[in-house]
Amino acid sequence: MNIALLGYGRMGKEIEKIAISRGHTIVIKSDGNTKYDINIADIAIDFSIPDAAFNNISNCINHQVPVISGTTGWLDKYADAVALCKEKKGAFIYASNFSLGVNIFFELNNQLAKMMRQLKDYNVSIEEIHHTKKLDAPSGTAITLADGIVENTAYTGWELNKATTAENLPIHAKRIPEVPGTHTVSYASTIDEIHINHTAKNRHGFALGAVIAAEWLLDKEGVYSMKDVLNID
Repeated sequence: MNIALLGYGRMGKEIEKIAISRGHTIVIKSDGNTKYDINIADIAIDFSIPDAAFNNISNCINHQVPVISGTTGWLDKYADAVALCKEKKGAFIYASNFSLGVNIFFELNNQLAKMMRQLKDYNVSIEEIHHTKKLDAPSGTAITLADGIVENTAYTGWELNKATTAENLPIHAKRIPEVPGTHTVSYASTIDEIHINHTAKNRHGFALGAVIAAEWLLDKEGVYSMKDVLNID
């Protein structure tokens, strides 16, 4: 499989190593300034920056190149990407986090929210910690966790670095050097607390999940998620 890496930062380099180890060829390495012909690729993996993601994804879809994206901070245009993919009969996966462990964590979060929604004495909060080079806050992973809680409880939204209210749960974002990513969901009452968390030890899990998603998406048509890739009901 010939892969285009749209975004050649630390994640792009990690994806490159894993892709090559699994028998694939990297035919494009774009740092944002590189000119390239997307048609030479069988599939594209976008880990760029928020301002570039939608253009990268659109270019792939317009040229019938399947694309997966792990770039966060651009989701105000996600519906446009989905509409374009359907119009062009393309193939597209977006995930806030491609780690296989994190996607299992998402499902645990959803199930816990369903179990806790009748227990009004518990306040929910989310904490996410990332490296200082992460450009957006809160992380896309934290937003996905918050969306799962909102979908399954009486909360109607989330707020960044605020106190819990009856309507909104807080996401607390911290930036610490060399932290790949830690996410904790907490339910706290005056009696006790319940915590679930995922701690990434390195970027390998994110990169491996992205390559697995690319392998799965090849030769398909439509808009998918990591639940499809992992066959999670």
